[in-house]
Formats: sequence, C-alpha cells, structure tokens
Amino acid sequence: MGKNLTLTASDGHSLDAYQADPAGNAKGRLVVIQEIFGVNSHIQGVCDRFAEAGYVALAPAMFDRLEKNFEVGYEPDDVAKGRDLKDKASYDDAMKDVQAAIDALKGDGKVGVVGYCWGGSVTWLSACRISDAAAAVCYYGGNIHDFNNENPQCPTLLHFGEIDQSIPLDKVDDIQKAHPDVPSHIYPNAAHGFNCEQRGSYDEASAKLALGRTLEFFEKHLG
Repeated sequence: MGKNLTLTASDGHSLDAYQADPAGNAKGRLVVIQEIFGVNSHIQGVCDRFAEAGYVALAPAMFDRLEKNFEVGYEPDDVAKGRDLKDKASYDDAMKDVQAAIDALKGDGKVGVVGYCWGGSVTWLSACRISDAAAAVCYYGGNIHDFNNENPQCPTLLHFGEIDQSIPLDKVDDIQKAHPDVPSHIYPNAAHGFNCEQRGSYDEASAKLALGRTLEFFEKHLG
C-alpha cells in the first residue's frame, strides 16, 4: 500500500517520506508526524490505516536533518536515541518540513495534520503557524504546554491519556483553560503512547475510540 518518496523543504533540505494511498477516491489528505522513533513500522502502519479509511497519508522523516534513515523500536536504548534527536531538533526546521509535506499534497485539496508524542507537539505548532494546515489532531503532545500562548489557526483536536506521566493532568487543565474552543479528550487509564500497538502502554479501547473521533473530525473539516 505504501511507497517511499523524497520531499524538498523551502531551505533546500531533502527529506524522505512514506506515503500510503487509498484504494479508491481520497476523502482527504493527511500529513502524519512521527514519534521520536522515526518513520518506523508503527508510523507506516498508521499511514496504512488512514489510507484504508480513505485518506492519502504522508509521513515525512522529521529527523532527516539530524540523522538519515533513523528508525528504531521502543526499547530503552531506542528511547534514549530518540530523545537525544528530539532535544537537538529545531521546531523552526520542523515547520519547514511539515510545510514541504503539505505542499506535496495540497494541490488536490485541503490537508490535515496528525501527530503523535513529539509529533503531537509539532502538529500543535503546525496548527498555530502554518496557514495551509486545514485541520489538526494532536495525540499526547508533551510540549504543547510549552506553547500554550500560541493559538491554532485551524480546527484542532487533542487527545491525552489520564495516567500519562509525561503530561500531568494539571498541564492538560492549563491547556484546556487557555484554549476553551479546542476540543480535547482525556482517556481513562491510558498512558503515554496509548495509540501504539508496539508499546507496552498500548490501550486498544482508547486507541480505537481516539481513531474514531479523529476520523470523524477530519471528515468534518477536510470534506
């Protein structure tokens, strides 16, 4: 279902990407922003599932500026490597790379952005800073609170886990108070990474419910 391609950002940087296409006519187009683990098999699977739901799904390799072909699993060493790259990554550069992905899709209509973990934070900033983003869905973005003073310029939906130790509920409450018009869902007994079937924190019920809400949201705003 998927294919690999190369994107070019506004500053000339070339980055790899994975794209999955639906079998029939597309309902819409989505940029899928990775966790700190790269465009690995899980993120490719996320793209494939969006394609099965009728969307063109494109996942840019957001760490290509730091390390080409970075793709790891979820063991402690993998987490350490991913966190190191996240800490080195520039959000300004990330916006350029998201824009490059949007540019690759927008000729066919509206483009939404969806991201997970670090990608959830990148998606929040995309909603705030990129005018071409038509809708955004952020899964457990750990740094959203750091940018709580910025406001999404497109319809935005947030997903959080109730027992996510990296995003305490008081921070979620701060986000909700600062952005009362941004719908957000807190999933009972769900931890960080609850959407990823390859992680110990995977919660199938929460993942299915969040996906259903995400698809309903994109169908409303990208149609």
